[in-house]
Amino acid sequence: MTATPPAAPPRGRFAPSPTGALHFGSLVAAVGSYADARAAGGQWLVRVDDLDREREVAGAADLILRALDRFGLHWDGVPVYQSRRTDAYAQALAKLRERGLTFPCGCSRREIAARGRPGPEGPIYPGTCRNGLPPGRLPRSERLRMTADRLIITDRIHGEIVQHSASEVGDFVLRRADGIHAYQLAVVIDDADAGIDRVVRGADLLLSTPRQVHLQRLLDLPTPTYAHLPVALSADGHKLSKSHAALPVDPDDPLPALLGAWRFLSQPMPPEPPESVAAFWHHAIDAWSIDRVPRRRAIPVAGLPAND
Repeated sequence: MTATPPAAPPRGRFAPSPTGALHFGSLVAAVGSYADARAAGGQWLVRVDDLDREREVAGAADLILRALDRFGLHWDGVPVYQSRRTDAYAQALAKLRERGLTFPCGCSRREIAARGRPGPEGPIYPGTCRNGLPPGRLPRSERLRMTADRLIITDRIHGEIVQHSASEVGDFVLRRADGIHAYQLAVVIDDADAGIDRVVRGADLLLSTPRQVHLQRLLDLPTPTYAHLPVALSADGHKLSKSHAALPVDPDDPLPALLGAWRFLSQPMPPEPPESVAAFWHHAIDAWSIDRVPRRRAIPVAGLPAND
């Protein structure tokens, strides 16, 4: 009798964009994804989402990786950089194109904003080039021809999510006018190639997930489980980012920010203040429960409960 090969360990990941140093909002996503993977006895990978070179800050990728290490977020394998994987994205796009699932688009953002209906993530593409480029138009971008209008996903935190993608999102971009492959395509290929089977990330990407699952099905790729953590908001209600100074994380003093991220995710605090990062993670991996994570999509940091 042939022995059954052992099952591969679960695999999670963290995929920061190198547009600045690690901030509290990104730390929350890193802590949640790391704890979820390690608590399941799995691996945790890091990918640097550096496709958009114009937004990249020189040296930011190295700063983020060094910060992760100081916070005890030690990854498996070597970090992957999207900027080095354009051939894989081009091959996937070619498969979709060969099946007639994409079309060239000659519209500018200004034209789409003027003619498109309002949608949850901006103007919805009006379909101008769907049946062929209008006379005198040159192709700028390449879009997926959306035909499925009801996509259903199940999120481990938010439950069932239904998106009427054709009417709420429309034909979305797979390759931009500047030649860069779009995030929706790149992340699908990256996760499949890395064997990622559990994605834990911020709820600002929740509306992207149905599109990514649709692409996975079109390309015959596996679909990971998804869990979308609340997004940390500044006191004025904006998403925490490099442009906001609220709760900056200090790699030289990692415990306060780690404990802050842990409280933000409503996880049980250690019975005694941890004396080291290693002691924090010894508690955190054992105590992690995704069922405790708030189902809200965004939470103001100013509204965090007091440290008890």
